[in-house]
Amino acid sequence: MSSWLVHGVRPANSSATLLRPRGYSSRAVRWRSSCKGPGKKRRFRAQPRIHSGRPSIRNKQAQCHDVFPRRTNSRIRRIAMATLDAALLRGLVAKWSYYWGWHGNLKVTTHEIRLAAEARLPAPLLIAFASDFHAGPTTHPAVFATLTDELIDRRPDVLLLGGDFVSSRADSVTTIADALSRCKPPLGTFAVLGNHDLWSDDRKISQRLSDAGVEVLVNRNVRLKPPFDLVSICGIDDPWTGQPDCAKAFEASADVRIFLTHSPDGLLLLGDEKYAVGFAGHTHGGQIALRDGTPIVSAGGPLSRSHSRGRFDVPGNGPMIVSRGVGCSNLPLRINSDPELVMCLLRS
Repeated sequence: MSSWLVHGVRPANSSATLLRPRGYSSRAVRWRSSCKGPGKKRRFRAQPRIHSGRPSIRNKQAQCHDVFPRRTNSRIRRIAMATLDAALLRGLVAKWSYYWGWHGNLKVTTHEIRLAAEARLPAPLLIAFASDFHAGPTTHPAVFATLTDELIDRRPDVLLLGGDFVSSRADSVTTIADALSRCKPPLGTFAVLGNHDLWSDDRKISQRLSDAGVEVLVNRNVRLKPPFDLVSICGIDDPWTGQPDCAKAFEASADVRIFLTHSPDGLLLLGDEKYAVGFAGHTHGGQIALRDGTPIVSAGGPLSRSHSRGRFDVPGNGPMIVSRGVGCSNLPLRINSDPELVMCLLRS
């Protein structure tokens, strides 16, 4: 059993009170994981706990993997995904949806992050971030072509990818991998995997991405090429279906750390690790949302509703930027949640 304190994070452009996971009114929440018995699925629940200290996001980093138990691709899930694939006529419904504009229009969101005075970059670093492609029957491939065209035009120094490359079948990764292979940032392309990737075949997906020039990070970091070798990309395994290890991901990293996680719930696993800027996806911005951006249905995870889109300032750490993603999950439909490419300029 493990517990830690979870506090809300204030959006950078908001004067609202600190946000909390949906359904919990206390200033802190203690999460507890438990197992019903051998061979049975582990579950977790939340219990309120009062904490009067400074708002922060902390945990016992050595117990990260106990908090978000690995959710395997069960037989029921496989049957459900096969049924969905058939119901969507193996992509034909997505084609109609795209034709009628129901996939939304790709929007480019820009951010500028200034580093602390002691961190000096040789020049501004332009980062592109995209996530949640969901190649397969729920997303029309033309969306990926539009994304790649935008990336080529914007010419980022480095491209970061937030996972969920496929919807259900690992073979579908070829569609997005072929599109991404057209984009060749000078400092490389780096990715983490998402829950849909691990539910299919993460090894096959990682290999296909590698063939396309994408380096997949699973609880490890990599330094950028000179003259930006004082910057490390630190990527963790998916918080929900993987075995995330933040200490390992940040071990021996450079002075300027960029945190890459599929879900904003990765914030709950950081422990004492520090980063300059973080990137996450998973939420799709709700995918179907109200006009003000409030998700009608949230993705899984305690921070998925409160951190569904945009930039969030994390006390004692760098900002976290959560993307609405690119593709569609479950239904080939987006309402008030257009697909998004994030462009972030990191400067001293």
